[in-house]
Amino acid sequence: MISVSNLTVEFSGVPLFNDISFLLNPRDRVGLTGKNGAGKSTLLRVLCGEQPYDKGQVSVPKGVTIGYLPQQLSVIDTRTLYEEAQSAFAEVKRLEAEIAKLNQQLADRTDYESDDYLQLINRLTEKNDRFHLLSGQNIDGEIESTLIGLGFERTDFQRPTAEFSGGWRMRIELAKVLLRHPDVLLLDEPTNHLDIESVQWFENMLKTYEGAVMVVSHDRAFLDNLTNRTIEISLGKIYDFKLPYSQYVIQRQEQLEQQLAAYENQQKMIEDTEKFIERFRYKATKAVQVQSRIKQLEKIERIEIDEFDTSAIHFRFPPAPHSGQIVVEAKAVTKKFDEKLVLSDIDFTLERGQKVAFVGRNGEGKTTMAKVILGIHQCDGAVKIGHGVKIGYYAQNQSEMLDYGKTVFQTIDDVAKGEIRTKIRDILAAFLFRGEDIDKKVSVLSGGEKARLSMAKLLLDPANLLVLDEPTNHLDMRSKDILKQALMAYDGTLVIVSHDRDFLDGMVNIVYEFRNHKMKQHLGGISDFLYRKKMENMEQLNVVQKEQKTEIQKAQNQSSTPQNKLTYEQQKEQERRVKKAKKAVDDCEAKIVEFESAIAEMDNQLASKPESADTDFFNKYESLKKQLADELNNWEKLSAEFERLPN
Repeated sequence: MISVSNLTVEFSGVPLFNDISFLLNPRDRVGLTGKNGAGKSTLLRVLCGEQPYDKGQVSVPKGVTIGYLPQQLSVIDTRTLYEEAQSAFAEVKRLEAEIAKLNQQLADRTDYESDDYLQLINRLTEKNDRFHLLSGQNIDGEIESTLIGLGFERTDFQRPTAEFSGGWRMRIELAKVLLRHPDVLLLDEPTNHLDIESVQWFENMLKTYEGAVMVVSHDRAFLDNLTNRTIEISLGKIYDFKLPYSQYVIQRQEQLEQQLAAYENQQKMIEDTEKFIERFRYKATKAVQVQSRIKQLEKIERIEIDEFDTSAIHFRFPPAPHSGQIVVEAKAVTKKFDEKLVLSDIDFTLERGQKVAFVGRNGEGKTTMAKVILGIHQCDGAVKIGHGVKIGYYAQNQSEMLDYGKTVFQTIDDVAKGEIRTKIRDILAAFLFRGEDIDKKVSVLSGGEKARLSMAKLLLDPANLLVLDEPTNHLDMRSKDILKQALMAYDGTLVIVSHDRDFLDGMVNIVYEFRNHKMKQHLGGISDFLYRKKMENMEQLNVVQKEQKTEIQKAQNQSSTPQNKLTYEQQKEQERRVKKAKKAVDDCEAKIVEFESAIAEMDNQLASKPESADTDFFNKYESLKKQLADELNNWEKLSAEFERLPN
């Protein structure tokens, strides 16, 4: 769908990418990874046409639509949430008007056999197909399911977008991108502002999305569950593997080890050959062998080892000062913002050495409770901080709290005290600020660099209670892994607000879930919590299904003649209807298998011979996908009708 050939992008004469090539195919699920500053966001902007490039070619077939979600957005606050979501259907509204116009033209004409009339019918068919592909017949349902899936409540639909925070505005833009149903989705860190439940909904939605998806994310679990291909950008090159991220890391490491072993073997062979040549160069009796070895060396294809960016932050938290056994004790905590209730009558105790996670949907009170503990927010009830407790705090917007007018060095120098001031350069080097980097203004740093600088500030003042609010946002995968190891080795008490399942896994031993103004304790790690939540949801689903089945059975019993009183003819008619419904379901399932096989065959053709795909190929491909979607909808309706019939 998108072909990239020999692409080069330079900044101030220095290549960011150098001669890279790849093909993005239909139905691809690509995780685009790499360190902060490697060029992931730049590549997405190039693909969607927002960023110029210096050399090479980016080819997008005519008619292919691209949806792009950047990390940073500029939004206009003039509409309600629902009106903003409706704006995603501008193409649907245009198609609706065109379809009405074509229908009117057909109704006014009587030259049914003419070429012009047939062309009108073809145009109408094309417009109708596109209209149904974009779910034009169910705009309200699409908007509602997408907004609720992303965490909005129905009561939010008529709220002005100006009332929403930056994270919620990002969700609004994400909803608009999804509702447009583009052929290609380019998503830059879409999970940064999503809670765990929304991430899981988003993950499941993308798995069944009909188009191609390329996503930049540092959420390992999200990438592993969604993607089937990984492209890593490193030192201006790309490494493309048809594997999810974790499998790619293993395969890449094995490849590097094999490459190194082959290189060392070749170097040994070259060294031995050169020694032989040097030893017998001037002996006439060995002239033939020497010349043979010289030619052998000239012909040999030298193995080169891939450059690998091994730079990573290196740090550990300083030892935690001793504190009392009870670190935080809260009783009957209630918090309101004006008339809005956020927390209601909450009791909890945090003991020394515990590592706990605050999880739940955005807006349920996780950050509010963290700020209550810190004393930033006043509340009803009592919050007691234990003896000798010293708190270190990393805010969700910590990077925005930096002074953008200062340099990296000045930022740390201003808060360093005593002997630690002699080690400022070492601390900055541990967070990858070396050489001229320490003289950079904070204003020019990337999101990941600002996050690392904020984390460096946290190290300068030893604490025995760390309260961290979304510390992994903007950190690359390697930096995040090192932060996780440092937190696992930390000997103090930890409260962490995070939606990153992989980051929390193995680190926390208690999970506090925030829901409906309450705070519920779950003993065990994040995996245990998610498993139990899934089971709870399944149990709730089973209860609802049983209730629905009971209601349907009651209605059937009330509206139909009892089975033992049916006449012979009625029984025969009932059996005929059941057989007919069963055959309709079976026929529909056979068509679904047929369409899926045809699509799989075309997927294989694209993977093996992408150059053979032309406009007709993609038109046929899209037509098959539409037919499959229609048949799946038909199967759902037929199955429901069949289930309603008496056994």
